[in-house]
Amino acid sequence: MATIGDVARVAGVSRSTASYALSGKRSISLEVRERVAAAVRELGYTPNAGARALATSQTMVIGLLAQFMADEFAPAMLQYILGISDSARELGYDILLVTEQDGPHALRRITDSRMVDGVVLLNVAENDERLPVLRATPQPGALVGLPADCTGVDVFDLDFEDAGRLMVERLHRLGHRELILVSQPEHVVERGGAYVWRLQNAAMEQARLRGVTLHAVFASSQQPAIGRELTELLDAFPSATGLLINNEAAAAALPSVLHGRGLSSPEDLSVIGRYSDEFARTFSLPFSSVESAPDRLGRMAVRQLVRRIEQSGATDEPHVVRFVSPELVERGSVGAPRSARPKRGR
Repeated sequence: MATIGDVARVAGVSRSTASYALSGKRSISLEVRERVAAAVRELGYTPNAGARALATSQTMVIGLLAQFMADEFAPAMLQYILGISDSARELGYDILLVTEQDGPHALRRITDSRMVDGVVLLNVAENDERLPVLRATPQPGALVGLPADCTGVDVFDLDFEDAGRLMVERLHRLGHRELILVSQPEHVVERGGAYVWRLQNAAMEQARLRGVTLHAVFASSQQPAIGRELTELLDAFPSATGLLINNEAAAAALPSVLHGRGLSSPEDLSVIGRYSDEFARTFSLPFSSVESAPDRLGRMAVRQLVRRIEQSGATDEPHVVRFVSPELVERGSVGAPRSARPKRGR
């Protein structure tokens, strides 16, 4: 196994210079850093994590706290985890994924023991009990998800309010006047999933302003319950001409529900979901959707976190709250309602 001494020999520099070039603890010329990097690649050198931590006070590990909730759709959460992991790896960091149910205890354990250089939180609740612990740690933190109080952390999220307005406005312009909004299970809201009511409230207000009737309902996140509930909704509101979905499980189940009823989109029902393009490809979803941008949000959070970890003075800069503007990806599931279409001649 290659050592730092081997790297120094191949690069033609001293052992200390090679170490400084890798750690960034001292200013090293670009030419020397490139030689050291080339030697690392040639030898397949991997620094010892324990020695590196002692020498630099850094572990090159980011803690990622996420939970797989029974009332949320696990494949959607995995997309956020993958985006964060990929971004961290590109910047030279490993990820310590922690899914412990007791979030505050887990966070205190990995930060007190200096196992990580910084922390990213997922499943952020409106009044998240992990935040007081994170604010008290010396390591910086970044959130994917908007809490009620953003003090002391960097926050990145989709603009769910704008997403709700966009979904309603898109169908209103086409002549739709009665819509159904399918949201996550009500338990998600009860435990602080603010993104659900942020989109729902904005959609309801936009519908009110535009004179659109909007039936807002909570639905299950698992089969077979969600399939039955979608069928019941279509029976309960037969005059609705558009369906808005803020529930990934509902989006995944909808094609089979429509097929079972002999319906097609947009001919019988216009559909707009809220999920990522990757999610749409994974489940072969033909519906237009607001891009939830898990990869982009993950990159933003990790880059800001690494900046605070690595740049002197960055830890004292004001914290940021940044929203990704919603983008509608058209897949041909949106059209004028049946009543607004011109009649075809015989």
